[in-house]
Amino acid sequence: MSPADSLRLILLSSLWGMSFIFMRVAVSEFGPVPLILVRMGVGALLLLPLLLSLRYLTLVWENKGGLLLLGLANHVLPFCLLALATVRLEAGFTSLINATTPIFTALLGALFFTTPVQRRQYLGLALAFFGVYVLSANRLDFALGGDGWFILAAVGATFCYGVATNYSKTYLSHLPVRVLAAGSTAMSALILLIPGLWLWPSEPISGLAWGNAMGLAVFSTALAFLLYFGLISSAGATATSTVTFLVPVSALLWGYLLLGERLSLQVMVGMAITLAGTAIATGMIRWRRREVA
Repeated sequence: MSPADSLRLILLSSLWGMSFIFMRVAVSEFGPVPLILVRMGVGALLLLPLLLSLRYLTLVWENKGGLLLLGLANHVLPFCLLALATVRLEAGFTSLINATTPIFTALLGALFFTTPVQRRQYLGLALAFFGVYVLSANRLDFALGGDGWFILAAVGATFCYGVATNYSKTYLSHLPVRVLAAGSTAMSALILLIPGLWLWPSEPISGLAWGNAMGLAVFSTALAFLLYFGLISSAGATATSTVTFLVPVSALLWGYLLLGERLSLQVMVGMAITLAGTAIATGMIRWRRREVA
């Protein structure tokens, strides 16, 4: 990876790490669904110029059903679930659960998309799930006022990402990245339009909440998508996937600096175990057997 791509990767991880901060601050006034409507609506307006070509518009129309499903699985459901999670959970904590996305991608790929899982990946999967347990063991309270349902919402978001990744790879890989990014974002905005307006808060929304919502849409969605797909083009998918390990670190740092979130020993240990398991499962960490003479 070139120095320029390395800088882009760090910037991308910072923007996606900030998304958890933006949601944490804005969701209490907007509510999860209206907040994600703003995110996808503004993001779509900024990305639609990428489609100002008859070829790209034709591809969107011909693949509208697939882009609709991709928008639902990759944007609408996981973003709303993560916004719901940040109602109660710290931004850094939520980002650590979100880092298990490659785990669900591998599991769902093996179960439904005939993607083989190697033996080493099973160790990584088990280790990553154990890391999530370490993170949340003392918070899995499903009584009224507990964190359990919010943790499940964050886990549900990673499940949706796993579905979307496998679906996109299997059925939409022939489409240009700009069609995937702008088309699925526009479809997401359409899906969210009616429920987002229906659930729009009756109380006035503060300037602080609006500023964070716009930051979420402009920086953590439109700009981040452009960086992400640009990195895939220049550095490759494998190198770009390392952002998975940088986003939680970024979110934890931003949460500590901007929101005063506490970095406990349990969180640090859970993060280390979760990311190590994810690295093994995705092949970032490999080992070779020694040959016996």
